[in-house]
Amino acid sequence: MSAPTQGLSAGTWVIDPAHSALEFAVRHLMVSKVRGRFKDFSGQLVVHPDGTADADVEIKVDSVTTDNAQRDGHLATADFFDVSNYPVATFAARGFRPIAGEFEVTGDFTIRGTTHPVTLAVEFLGSGPGMTDAPVAGYTATATINRRDFGITTEMPMANGGAVIGDKITLTLDVEVGLQG
Repeated sequence: MSAPTQGLSAGTWVIDPAHSALEFAVRHLMVSKVRGRFKDFSGQLVVHPDGTADADVEIKVDSVTTDNAQRDGHLATADFFDVSNYPVATFAARGFRPIAGEFEVTGDFTIRGTTHPVTLAVEFLGSGPGMTDAPVAGYTATATINRRDFGITTEMPMANGGAVIGDKITLTLDVEVGLQG
């Protein structure tokens, strides 16, 4: 698939977990947002000699944390991620499209065994030599998904008719990738 690889060398660029983050935000009580992150995820960007690329990300959903043990325990249950039956969520890129100096990545996002297309808005942050002089590059990707599309339909209505948990989830992926080999 065609990708704006910003002149990156052909090869496999792997996410550096020490310099990357996968975070989310969701409305809470209709007045604020709860933020969380996944501590265990991996992925790669494969740049082919012709400049096209493929990308994929794997997320261990039991690594979710919102810094609240009770809520994190509830997120692991069948009400939300159902980690005992669906321990991994994945994203597989299907297409890259340049847009005004940045680009969009479309792909298949799978949560709880349900797959839906998702479009990420991606900003290229730069590239250069890393701490060991090996090539590195940075990206920020964002997307908004609807939890109901993935079978996360738990209702927690409020007395005023609102919802404890919003349907829209904002995802932010900040990654540093390093060229392998």
